[in-house]
Amino acid sequence: MGHAIRIRRRLLAVPLLGLALGAVAYGLWEPDDDPPRTRTEGVAQPAASRPTEVVLEESGLRWSDHFGMELPISPVHGPRSLGAGLAGGFARTPSGALLAAVHIVVRTAPQWGPKVFESTISQQVIGPERDVLLASTRDFYERKRAEMGLAEDAPLGPGYAAIEAYRWHSYSPDVASLDLVSAGPGRHGVTVRAATRVQLHWADGDWRVLAPPGGDWGNTAAAVTSTNGYTLLPGRR
Repeated sequence: MGHAIRIRRRLLAVPLLGLALGAVAYGLWEPDDDPPRTRTEGVAQPAASRPTEVVLEESGLRWSDHFGMELPISPVHGPRSLGAGLAGGFARTPSGALLAAVHIVVRTAPQWGPKVFESTISQQVIGPERDVLLASTRDFYERKRAEMGLAEDAPLGPGYAAIEAYRWHSYSPDVASLDLVSAGPGRHGVTVRAATRVQLHWADGDWRVLAPPGGDWGNTAAAVTSTNGYTLLPGRR
């Protein structure tokens, strides 16, 4: 199995599979795999200014359960609508873009089943690699579902992982780029972390996530040893 394929499969922890979170979109990595070492360079960056001291407002922020993962919800910045597997209605602000990145990327994971990842990728992910991302996610899901003997469309299992922090690269009302740091259990009880680059575009009245190069989130992921240099998400339980 190629290194890039292993990284792509390292997304959100599924205890029944013995997987641990590596890269938010999700990149799950199996305990016996090597963690991702480098991020693919040459990813196009939007022409926008880097936000200065943009911090997600803690006032009114709450954390909601999503198949075992805690995701932040803001009454001001979104998501304002939750249903049919989707999270939408994000504000056209840096905080809105950040929350969109968290919710959309998490929902592209195969763990939650096609009722979540298919609608999310089809409706909230854009770019030339979207169909590749959808196809590879379907393939991974179907193979794991068959191995586990689960019913059609059933979730693969809960996610014991967390989105801990972020770091901005650029923002404008039309495009945004940031890193999300995810963490999950690795071998021997050691927490493993990865930073995943996420790019967003404002389209049709909401933020959309640009599909990663090659339809593989592992191509934008890099292992990190701590959250130093990143901004922690506030109020996380």
